[in-house]
Amino acid sequence: MVSAVQRPRLVVGNWKMNGSRSGNAALLAGLKAAAPFPAQVAVCPPLLYLPEVAAALHGSGIHWGAQDCSSHAPGAFTGEAAASMLAEFGCRYVIVGHSERRALHGESDQLVAEKAAAALNEGLTPIVCVGETLDERESGQTDAVVERQLNAAIDELGTSISQIVLAYEPVWAIGTGKTASPAEAQAVHARLRAQLGAAADGISILYGGSVKADNAAALFGQPDIDGGLIGGASLNAEQFAAICRAAR
Repeated sequence: MVSAVQRPRLVVGNWKMNGSRSGNAALLAGLKAAAPFPAQVAVCPPLLYLPEVAAALHGSGIHWGAQDCSSHAPGAFTGEAAASMLAEFGCRYVIVGHSERRALHGESDQLVAEKAAAALNEGLTPIVCVGETLDERESGQTDAVVERQLNAAIDELGTSISQIVLAYEPVWAIGTGKTASPAEAQAVHARLRAQLGAAADGISILYGGSVKADNAAALFGQPDIDGGLIGGASLNAEQFAAICRAAR
């Protein structure tokens, strides 16, 4: 499905569990020096660094977000961070359902959907991640897996699904140096957009999985790929800025 509607272009840097106070300052200074960009840009640092990142990026036009949030309101949930707390630090986005959370922390499709709902309730935009493992891809299950993952969010959010950002991240391409070809990524994005139905025109669908400066333009040039969720390359200001410039 290709729409005449111009969807927002967005590139989000997921720092994962990386960074230091001095390194972050240098990275953000380099990113600000390279701005403005043709797409909307955001970075999602580790939780501890959010206050400093927010202060550094305030007024720059570059947004910030978190890598996860709890599905619960504040309460007795040791180690968790509520969406309301993230909102206090000016977060615009929060990543939910990243494949590492699903694999390493056992997060179910339903829990991911509940986290997305919690984020929306606090005025945050959830970046809902879906994607298949290598075994699932090789056994022809890609469509069934991403459809199941997205359906959980659709069922939980109802008409509010139109307020999310969706990210397709094939698990086999994350941090491996392997990347889905532009045609392979586009095929999955098109299926996801069709699944979104009437909400599809307003939802940006990002691609994540070893995106780099030298392949970003080809990926972002596909009709249903609206930007990227960038991991390792977002830790290098020059590389990340080049990716951001490719999202036109």
